[in-house]
Amino acid sequence: MELLLVRHAIAFNRDPDRWPHDGDRPLTPQGEARFRKAARGLKAILPSVELVLSSPYARAWRTAEILSEETGWPDPKPSEALEAERSRSDAMGVLRSEAGRASVARVGHEPNLSELASFLLTGIESRLLVEMKKGGVACLGLPDALVGGKAVLRWVATPKMLRAMAS
Repeated sequence: MELLLVRHAIAFNRDPDRWPHDGDRPLTPQGEARFRKAARGLKAILPSVELVLSSPYARAWRTAEILSEETGWPDPKPSEALEAERSRSDAMGVLRSEAGRASVARVGHEPNLSELASFLLTGIESRLLVEMKKGGVACLGLPDALVGGKAVLRWVATPKMLRAMAS
């Protein structure tokens, strides 16, 4: 399986008065515009994926919608196991349920994404520090067994790199 880890685009800062539940916090207009361009750059690298899974939190969900709009990838499917507070084992359960697919994009949050990448690559959540910028993407090649320490890092792209590819 080819796994894309996509961090949500730039969102508004936490503000309990505006968004009492952090899951309701949306992308900024600039975050949306920048990610639209980054998504077009991502399509140049990877024209299609089989499945897009997303945290249902507003900022991740909108990022996943933009991915579908700009790349022609499938509409996102919500997965509560990908919410910001969830554990790496929850995310692994979701991946295992999609075993057999050729490619999956997972749109979510930090530190979940970098911890998942570290675990898949090294077998330990905190061994490898992977900086996932907002709107950035990492691509991992996963073996069929989906066990920690067996993945291969194919590439990492910052949002700036992706936007440059769209030009």
